[in-house]
Amino acid sequence: MTALTSTPAVTPGTQLTFAHGPSWANRFALAPLTNTQSHADGTLSDDEYRWLEARGRGGMGLTMTCAAFVSPAGQAWPGQLGVASDDHLPGLTRLADGLRATGTTSSVQLHHGGRRADPALSGRPNQCPWDDPKTNSVAMTTEEIQDSVADFVAAAVRAEEAGFDGAEIHGAHGYLACQFLDARNNHRTDQYGGSATNRMRFLVEVVDGIRAATGPDFQLGLRLTPEGSGMTLADGVEVAATMLAAQTLDYIDMSLWDVFMHPRGETGDDDRLLIEHFTSLERGETRLGVAGKVLSASDAAWCLEKGADFVSVGIGAILHHDFASSAVADAGFVAMSRPVTREHLVAECVSPTFIDYLSGGWDDLIE
Repeated sequence: MTALTSTPAVTPGTQLTFAHGPSWANRFALAPLTNTQSHADGTLSDDEYRWLEARGRGGMGLTMTCAAFVSPAGQAWPGQLGVASDDHLPGLTRLADGLRATGTTSSVQLHHGGRRADPALSGRPNQCPWDDPKTNSVAMTTEEIQDSVADFVAAAVRAEEAGFDGAEIHGAHGYLACQFLDARNNHRTDQYGGSATNRMRFLVEVVDGIRAATGPDFQLGLRLTPEGSGMTLADGVEVAATMLAAQTLDYIDMSLWDVFMHPRGETGDDDRLLIEHFTSLERGETRLGVAGKVLSASDAAWCLEKGADFVSVGIGAILHHDFASSAVADAGFVAMSRPVTREHLVAECVSPTFIDYLSGGWDDLIE
């Protein structure tokens, strides 16, 4: 009689494979954390290099850059990394080479601020799907939207040329790609507004354009917001389900704020956690990641038990450059309590510039 065998349980240390590009050594990804430590022109600084190389060395399955602007008009803050010009290529190549040497998979997050860009940096009014005087934003023409799609595609090609394993499109948190999804405000009468299909068109064209312009081993992801930024939970689920069904992405990275929370909006009699609204979706070969207050090995394991394929780590990776390897090695690993000293963060390859940024918005992080 043949003994029955069971499928081994997926753990945070389990390798993750994709339709395109390399496998990740484990289920941990570095969240694309704003850090303001690149040079004013968007070229890579030594501080940014050290921050990211240390996380690759610390065992992250995927090490991703912060949001990197794809065109000067989309730059949202000083010190933002750029992937908008061939002038950015030397630094990007250095970073891709350095990350490869650590054994991590590497990615650039592609970003345009839209109405959340900084006109003082670009020298022109912000671009947005609609006129928004409160943010000095003017509605993009159809041609300008198509130019922006081309900017995202060119940035991905540039990332591939630099040697990165892939790219992630920033479609979350109310930046340009997310602004197109905003049913509250995007009432454009061309093909980029109004219906859900039209509001998703910008994202679909960016994804399809990148897939067509890059090689078969280039890994492509998308970060999405589940609700908020002019979107209901139903909107967020519809966008995620549509992009999963297309099977053109390698993964979707859901930025949940808190993986343990319930939805903020109305859900009727549905009492599921926010994470469950997305892990329940059919995904085929596309992987699904979640982010939000994953601070221990057990937090990560819980997300995987709920059906996620990987977790993105932010605060934990700031506190510990080796969060991933520590959590893989020890199922009881928990990130240290906060606040911590500036000296601790410097020892973890967090630059003084990054620490100053964190001090301005993370009240409980630094003593």
